[in-house]
Amino acid sequence: MVFGRLLTAMVTPFDDHGALDANRIKKLVDHLIDHGTEGLVVAGTTGESPTLSHEEKLTLFAEVIEASAGRVPVIAGTGSNNTKTTIELTKEAEKIGVDGVMLVAPYYNKPNQEGLYQHFKAVSESVHLPVMIYNIPSRSNVNVTADTIVKLSEIDNIVCVKEASGNLDQVAEIIERTPDDFVVYSGDDGITLPILAIGGYGVISVASHVVGREMAQMIEAYLTGNIKQAADLHRQLLPIMRQLFAQPSPAPTKALLNKIGVEVGDVRLPLVPLTAGEKSELERVFSRYQENS
Repeated sequence: MVFGRLLTAMVTPFDDHGALDANRIKKLVDHLIDHGTEGLVVAGTTGESPTLSHEEKLTLFAEVIEASAGRVPVIAGTGSNNTKTTIELTKEAEKIGVDGVMLVAPYYNKPNQEGLYQHFKAVSESVHLPVMIYNIPSRSNVNVTADTIVKLSEIDNIVCVKEASGNLDQVAEIIERTPDDFVVYSGDDGITLPILAIGGYGVISVASHVVGREMAQMIEAYLTGNIKQAADLHRQLLPIMRQLFAQPSPAPTKALLNKIGVEVGDVRLPLVPLTAGEKSELERVFSRYQENS
Protein backbone atom coordinates (compact mmCIF):
# COMPACT_ATOMS: atom_id res chain seq x y z
CA MET A 1 0.00 0.00 0.00
CA VAL A 2 1.17 3.52 -0.82
CA PHE A 3 -0.35 6.68 0.60
CA GLY A 4 0.36 9.10 -2.26
CA ARG A 5 3.47 10.94 -3.41
CA LEU A 6 2.96 14.26 -1.61
CA LEU A 7 2.09 13.81 2.05
CA THR A 8 2.08 16.60 4.60
CA ALA A 9 3.58 16.28 8.06
CA MET A 10 0.74 18.31 9.53
CA VAL A 11 1.12 20.93 12.25
CA THR A 12 -1.27 20.59 15.17
CA PRO A 13 -3.67 23.57 15.33
CA PHE A 14 -4.21 25.04 18.78
CA ASP A 15 -6.63 27.72 19.91
CA ASP A 16 -5.55 30.99 21.49
CA HIS A 17 -5.19 29.23 24.85
CA GLY A 18 -3.03 26.38 23.53
CA ALA A 19 -5.72 23.66 23.41
CA LEU A 20 -6.63 21.53 20.39
CA ASP A 21 -8.98 23.45 18.11
CA ALA A 22 -11.39 21.29 16.09
CA ASN A 23 -12.47 24.15 13.85
CA ARG A 24 -8.90 25.08 12.98
CA ILE A 25 -8.06 21.42 12.39
CA LYS A 26 -10.85 21.16 9.83
CA LYS A 27 -9.83 24.35 8.06
CA LEU A 28 -6.19 23.25 7.90
CA VAL A 29 -7.12 19.83 6.52
CA ASP A 30 -9.25 21.48 3.83
CA HIS A 31 -6.42 23.90 3.00
CA LEU A 32 -3.87 21.11 2.65
CA ILE A 33 -6.07 18.91 0.47
CA ASP A 34 -7.01 21.89 -1.69
CA HIS A 35 -3.30 22.56 -2.23
CA GLY A 36 -2.24 19.12 -3.41
CA THR A 37 -1.72 17.03 -0.29
CA GLU A 38 -2.44 13.35 -0.96
CA GLY A 39 -2.06 12.13 2.62
CA LEU A 40 -1.83 13.53 6.14
CA VAL A 41 0.77 12.49 8.69
CA VAL A 42 -0.53 13.54 12.10
CA ALA A 43 1.25 13.90 15.46
CA GLY A 44 4.73 13.59 14.07
CA THR A 45 7.65 15.93 14.66
CA THR A 46 5.90 18.83 12.92
CA GLY A 47 2.75 18.04 14.87
CA GLU A 48 4.59 18.70 18.17
CA SER A 49 4.00 15.14 19.31
CA PRO A 50 6.26 15.43 22.40
CA THR A 51 3.86 18.00 23.87
CA LEU A 52 0.63 16.13 23.07
CA SER A 53 -0.88 13.91 25.74
CA HIS A 54 -2.07 10.39 24.96
CA GLU A 55 -5.68 11.57 25.03
CA GLU A 56 -4.92 14.59 22.84
CA LYS A 57 -3.34 12.37 20.21
CA LEU A 58 -6.42 10.17 20.06
CA THR A 59 -8.66 13.24 19.82
CA LEU A 60 -6.44 14.67 17.07
CA PHE A 61 -6.56 11.43 15.08
CA ALA A 62 -10.34 11.36 15.28
CA GLU A 63 -10.70 15.03 14.33
CA VAL A 64 -8.45 14.68 11.29
CA ILE A 65 -10.25 11.53 10.14
CA GLU A 66 -13.57 13.37 10.40
CA ALA A 67 -12.23 16.46 8.66
CA SER A 68 -10.61 14.53 5.81
CA ALA A 69 -13.83 12.54 5.25
CA GLY A 70 -12.09 9.84 3.26
CA ARG A 71 -10.55 12.23 0.76
CA VAL A 72 -6.97 11.32 1.72
CA PRO A 73 -5.39 8.70 3.99
CA VAL A 74 -4.57 9.65 7.56
CA ILE A 75 -1.32 8.27 9.01
CA ALA A 76 -1.01 8.56 12.79
CA GLY A 77 2.30 9.14 14.50
CA THR A 78 2.14 6.59 17.31
CA GLY A 79 5.82 5.88 17.89
CA SER A 80 7.77 6.55 21.07
CA ASN A 81 10.81 5.18 22.88
CA ASN A 82 8.65 2.85 24.96
CA THR A 83 7.57 -0.23 23.01
CA LYS A 84 4.69 -1.13 25.32
CA THR A 85 3.28 2.41 25.22
CA THR A 86 3.70 2.53 21.45
CA ILE A 87 1.75 -0.71 21.04
CA GLU A 88 -1.07 0.60 23.22
CA LEU A 89 -1.41 3.88 21.29
CA THR A 90 -1.09 2.12 17.94
CA LYS A 91 -3.91 -0.30 18.81
CA GLU A 92 -6.13 2.59 19.90
CA ALA A 93 -5.35 4.48 16.69
CA GLU A 94 -6.35 1.42 14.69
CA LYS A 95 -9.72 1.29 16.51
CA ILE A 96 -10.32 4.97 15.75
CA GLY A 97 -9.89 4.25 12.05
CA VAL A 98 -6.56 5.66 10.88
CA ASP A 99 -5.27 4.37 7.55
CA GLY A 100 -1.74 3.71 8.74
CA VAL A 101 0.77 4.52 11.46
CA MET A 102 4.19 6.11 11.50
CA LEU A 103 6.72 4.76 14.00
CA VAL A 104 9.68 6.97 14.82
CA ALA A 105 12.97 5.34 15.79
CA PRO A 106 13.08 5.14 19.61
CA TYR A 107 14.89 8.20 20.92
CA TYR A 108 17.01 8.91 23.99
CA ASN A 109 17.55 5.29 25.10
CA LYS A 110 19.78 4.60 22.03
CA PRO A 111 18.94 0.96 21.18
CA ASN A 112 21.23 -1.01 18.90
CA GLN A 113 20.04 -2.30 15.51
CA GLU A 114 18.63 -5.51 16.99
CA GLY A 115 16.69 -3.47 19.54
CA LEU A 116 15.34 -1.23 16.78
CA TYR A 117 14.30 -4.25 14.73
CA GLN A 118 12.56 -5.95 17.65
CA HIS A 119 10.76 -2.70 18.59
CA PHE A 120 9.35 -2.12 15.10
CA LYS A 121 8.53 -5.81 14.69
CA ALA A 122 6.61 -5.98 17.97
CA VAL A 123 4.54 -2.89 17.19
CA SER A 124 3.77 -3.87 13.59
CA GLU A 125 2.69 -7.35 14.63
CA SER A 126 0.24 -5.90 17.17
CA VAL A 127 -2.00 -4.37 14.48
CA HIS A 128 -3.21 -4.96 10.93
CA LEU A 129 -2.43 -1.44 9.76
CA PRO A 130 0.23 -0.48 7.20
CA VAL A 131 3.32 0.78 9.01
CA MET A 132 5.73 3.55 8.02
CA ILE A 133 9.16 3.56 9.66
CA TYR A 134 10.47 7.04 10.49
CA ASN A 135 14.25 7.34 10.48
CA ILE A 136 15.41 10.73 11.78
CA PRO A 137 18.84 10.41 13.43
CA SER A 138 19.15 14.17 14.05
CA ARG A 139 16.32 13.91 16.60
CA SER A 140 16.35 10.28 17.74
CA ASN A 141 20.16 10.04 18.00
CA VAL A 142 20.06 6.59 16.35
CA ASN A 143 20.20 5.71 12.67
CA VAL A 144 18.08 2.83 11.39
CA THR A 145 20.61 1.34 8.99
CA ALA A 146 19.89 0.08 5.49
CA ASP A 147 20.40 -3.50 6.70
CA THR A 148 17.73 -3.03 9.38
CA ILE A 149 15.27 -1.37 7.00
CA VAL A 150 15.77 -4.21 4.50
CA LYS A 151 15.08 -6.77 7.23
CA LEU A 152 12.00 -4.83 8.39
CA SER A 153 10.67 -4.64 4.81
CA GLU A 154 10.19 -8.41 4.95
CA ILE A 155 7.41 -7.94 7.54
CA ASP A 156 4.12 -7.89 5.64
CA ASN A 157 2.60 -4.69 6.98
CA ILE A 158 5.79 -2.59 7.10
CA VAL A 159 5.29 -0.91 3.74
CA CYS A 160 7.44 2.23 3.66
CA VAL A 161 10.06 4.39 5.33
CA LYS A 162 10.29 8.12 5.86
CA GLU A 163 14.02 8.65 5.40
CA ALA A 164 15.30 11.80 7.09
CA SER A 165 18.89 10.72 7.57
CA GLY A 166 20.06 13.01 4.76
CA ASN A 167 22.29 10.16 3.57
CA LEU A 168 21.59 9.58 -0.13
CA ASP A 169 23.92 6.57 -0.22
CA GLN A 170 21.84 4.91 2.50
CA VAL A 171 18.60 5.85 0.73
CA ALA A 172 19.88 4.38 -2.54
CA GLU A 173 20.88 1.15 -0.79
CA ILE A 174 17.43 0.83 0.79
CA ILE A 175 15.72 1.35 -2.58
CA GLU A 176 18.02 -1.16 -4.27
CA ARG A 177 17.65 -3.92 -1.68
CA THR A 178 13.99 -3.72 -0.65
CA PRO A 179 11.05 -5.21 -2.64
CA ASP A 180 9.60 -3.12 -5.46
CA ASP A 181 6.42 -2.52 -3.47
CA PHE A 182 8.33 -1.09 -0.49
CA VAL A 183 8.19 2.71 -0.71
CA VAL A 184 10.84 5.24 0.29
CA TYR A 185 9.74 8.78 1.12
CA SER A 186 12.02 11.75 1.57
CA GLY A 187 11.76 13.10 5.10
CA ASP A 188 13.36 16.39 4.07
CA ASP A 189 11.80 18.82 1.61
CA GLY A 190 15.18 19.96 0.33
CA ILE A 191 16.21 16.55 -0.98
CA THR A 192 12.87 15.50 -2.44
CA LEU A 193 14.09 15.82 -6.03
CA PRO A 194 17.42 14.02 -5.43
CA ILE A 195 15.57 11.16 -3.71
CA LEU A 196 13.11 10.91 -6.60
CA ALA A 197 16.09 10.80 -8.96
CA ILE A 198 17.52 7.70 -7.27
CA GLY A 199 14.20 5.88 -7.17
CA GLY A 200 12.34 7.30 -4.17
CA TYR A 201 8.57 7.59 -4.31
CA GLY A 202 7.65 10.94 -2.77
CA VAL A 203 7.97 13.20 0.26
CA ILE A 204 6.54 13.72 3.72
CA SER A 205 6.58 17.50 3.42
CA VAL A 206 6.50 20.48 5.74
CA ALA A 207 6.74 23.08 2.96
CA SER A 208 3.48 21.76 1.47
CA HIS A 209 1.65 23.72 4.17
CA VAL A 210 2.41 26.89 2.19
CA VAL A 211 3.66 25.76 -1.25
CA GLY A 212 1.75 22.51 -1.68
CA ARG A 213 0.74 23.06 -5.28
CA GLU A 214 4.29 23.92 -6.25
CA MET A 215 5.63 20.80 -4.51
CA ALA A 216 3.06 18.69 -6.36
CA GLN A 217 4.01 20.41 -9.63
CA MET A 218 7.70 19.66 -9.06
CA ILE A 219 6.99 15.99 -8.43
CA GLU A 220 4.71 15.75 -11.45
CA ALA A 221 7.28 17.48 -13.69
CA TYR A 222 9.93 14.96 -12.67
CA LEU A 223 7.63 11.96 -13.13
CA THR A 224 6.61 13.10 -16.63
CA GLY A 225 10.19 13.57 -17.75
CA ASN A 226 10.36 17.36 -17.55
CA ILE A 227 13.57 17.31 -15.53
CA LYS A 228 14.50 20.93 -16.24
CA GLN A 229 11.16 22.22 -14.95
CA ALA A 230 11.44 20.03 -11.86
CA ALA A 231 14.97 21.32 -11.20
CA ASP A 232 13.88 24.93 -11.72
CA LEU A 233 11.04 24.51 -9.22
CA HIS A 234 13.36 22.79 -6.76
CA ARG A 235 15.78 25.72 -6.80
CA GLN A 236 12.98 28.29 -6.51
CA LEU A 237 11.52 26.50 -3.48
CA LEU A 238 14.78 25.98 -1.59
CA PRO A 239 14.85 29.41 0.14
CA ILE A 240 11.39 28.79 1.60
CA MET A 241 12.32 25.27 2.65
CA ARG A 242 15.38 26.63 4.46
CA GLN A 243 13.41 29.38 6.19
CA LEU A 244 10.86 26.90 7.50
CA PHE A 245 13.72 25.29 9.44
CA ALA A 246 15.75 28.39 10.23
CA GLN A 247 14.19 28.26 13.71
CA PRO A 248 12.94 25.23 15.65
CA SER A 249 10.16 23.59 13.65
CA PRO A 250 7.21 24.02 13.42
CA ALA A 251 7.37 27.62 14.72
CA PRO A 252 8.16 29.11 11.26
CA THR A 253 5.48 27.02 9.53
CA LYS A 254 2.84 28.01 12.05
CA ALA A 255 3.84 31.67 11.77
CA LEU A 256 3.54 31.61 7.99
CA LEU A 257 0.22 29.77 8.04
CA ASN A 258 -1.17 32.34 10.45
CA LYS A 259 0.15 35.10 8.18
CA ILE A 260 -1.66 33.75 5.10
CA GLY A 261 -4.92 33.38 7.01
CA VAL A 262 -4.85 29.69 7.94
CA GLU A 263 -5.04 30.06 11.72
CA VAL A 264 -3.20 27.33 13.63
CA GLY A 265 -2.17 29.12 16.81
CA ASP A 266 1.29 29.15 18.38
CA VAL A 267 3.68 26.38 19.35
CA ARG A 268 3.74 24.88 22.82
CA LEU A 269 6.62 25.18 25.25
CA PRO A 270 9.44 24.32 25.24
CA LEU A 271 9.18 25.73 21.69
CA VAL A 272 8.55 29.46 21.43
CA PRO A 273 7.03 31.66 18.71
CA LEU A 274 9.27 33.54 16.31
CA THR A 275 10.64 36.91 17.32
CA ALA A 276 9.55 39.94 15.31
CA GLY A 277 12.86 39.87 13.42
CA GLU A 278 12.62 36.16 12.63
CA LYS A 279 9.04 36.55 11.45
CA SER A 280 9.99 39.53 9.27
CA GLU A 281 12.75 37.55 7.55
CA LEU A 282 10.46 34.58 6.96
CA GLU A 283 7.79 36.81 5.43
CA ARG A 284 10.38 38.60 3.29
CA VAL A 285 11.60 35.33 1.76
CA PHE A 286 8.05 34.13 1.16
CA SER A 287 7.03 37.44 -0.46
CA ARG A 288 10.07 37.33 -2.74
CA TYR A 289 9.14 33.82 -3.82
CA GLN A 290 5.58 34.90 -4.58
CA GLU A 291 6.82 37.84 -6.63
CA ASN A 292 9.17 35.65 -8.69
CA SER A 293 6.89 32.67 -9.21
